[in-house]
Amino acid sequence: MLVLGIETSCDETGVAVYDSDRGLLAHTLYSQVKLHAEYGGVVPELASRDHVRKILPLLTKVLADAKVTKQQLDGIAYTAGPGLLGALMVGASVATALAYGLNIPAIGVHHMEGHLLAPMLEDNPPAFPFVALLVSGGHTQLVSVTAMGEYELLGESIDDAAGEAFDKTAKLLDLDYPGGPRLAAMAESGDITRFDFPRPMTDRPGLDFSFSGLKTSTRNLIEKNSGDGPLPDEQTMLDICAGFQEAVVDTLVIKCLRALKQTSMSRLVIAGGVSANSRLRLKLEEALAREGAEVFYARHEFCTDNGAMIAYAGCQRLLGGEKNPLEISATPRWPLDQLANPQERP
Repeated sequence: MLVLGIETSCDETGVAVYDSDRGLLAHTLYSQVKLHAEYGGVVPELASRDHVRKILPLLTKVLADAKVTKQQLDGIAYTAGPGLLGALMVGASVATALAYGLNIPAIGVHHMEGHLLAPMLEDNPPAFPFVALLVSGGHTQLVSVTAMGEYELLGESIDDAAGEAFDKTAKLLDLDYPGGPRLAAMAESGDITRFDFPRPMTDRPGLDFSFSGLKTSTRNLIEKNSGDGPLPDEQTMLDICAGFQEAVVDTLVIKCLRALKQTSMSRLVIAGGVSANSRLRLKLEEALAREGAEVFYARHEFCTDNGAMIAYAGCQRLLGGEKNPLEISATPRWPLDQLANPQERP
């Protein structure tokens, strides 16, 4: 089955072509980072308008790169949610109209399911069952995955997600947008032992997360070490970045190990933008190796939003006989555990 995938949930326009027999044929991505940098964050209306401008040229390019025509497509997958409503509607509109014109099925894909399945695009994909740590800008969740569509939420953030904590702390340090990756880069040159950061909610049972207290603790530390100016000296800033990142990473690692033990599983998938963090990958690999477990993740370009993960997830659901009515719809808020197993559909 040949499937076109379209991703427009936030500030990146991604388009890809996936073949169930030959794998990923082509993918392309346009990021709006420069557009939103002036405002220090994503402006939803500007994001929607930019998707409108970019999506058709990207679609034309990816079909050419894959050496296929629209008429050869067997289905179209698009991100239906969660995400920014206006941005989602751009992808949903194009996908639905194209599917109608070609008389082929369209399928709305859950954005986080796309992230969760992104490691399946690698040469060494994980086998079911596994525990998934979903860490993106707006989500931090631990999920038990027994099959595609069989998801049980084990724990989630009760306030700021890990990615949000990175971004908000970066703003406190007056780092340019996008702040999270810049903070992580600065952390590589800092001393993780200079300051004592809390590891929130690791001293009690359970798999939920909370990062707002860590953010507050970091704000207090910044103010305490600011000296004569609004910010600490350069080395102190590097050390704060390193200590903050280490606290977030340690918290995630502790909870992942706890989830694996609770579910008696030996495979962990990390997915979402924060899964590209090199320190997180290293510490998870070391910790899981000691327990005889494995960790899987996608290549860096598939950690952030992309069309390839949507094409793959959509293809699997279309193969299971699932499709959407040819009507334009989007779901800005959509719990992952509401998804069905496509193999169980009548």
